[in-house]
Amino acid sequence: MTAPQTHAHDGALVVFHIGMTIRKPHRPDLWLPVLRAMPPMLAELARNREAARRGEAQDLGCLGATTLVGARGPWVVQYWRSVDHLYDYAQAPDHAHLPAWRAFNRAARRHPGAVGIWHETYAVPAGGVETLYVGGAEVGLAAATGTVTATRRGTHARERLTSGPLHPDPAPAPA
Repeated sequence: MTAPQTHAHDGALVVFHIGMTIRKPHRPDLWLPVLRAMPPMLAELARNREAARRGEAQDLGCLGATTLVGARGPWVVQYWRSVDHLYDYAQAPDHAHLPAWRAFNRAARRHPGAVGIWHETYAVPAGGVETLYVGGAEVGLAAATGTVTATRRGTHARERLTSGPLHPDPAPAPA
């Protein structure tokens, strides 16, 4: 069994939840365009992460995303470096979000109540996140930032939650 892991990101971050609620399931002509708008944004952000890692693009600040499907509709959990990165992306006319947002607003005015969209933004200070991944589970923040051995943040959840930057791997115990 591998050692328990924790997320590799140091510092503050933003957790952004965004989703849609299909209010008129019998009208896919009204909700399908909204559903189809998110994958191009996620693909754009993933391409940017890779290009930024190679030094070929300015980092837009999205660390990663996970898409979920629930009884009330799809939901995406995103991890961002900062609120400024998130807001800059949302307002940039040369990226996928702003045109999609404008199209949604036009459609929502023509067909009120057909589709609900929502979002929640959580600005998390450094040291305000505790994660634990056991048995190779790398989801959520771990999928977005990678993992390190959990003991680099502490041996207990309380220690990991209040730890600041990662500390070096502990020295191996004498044999």
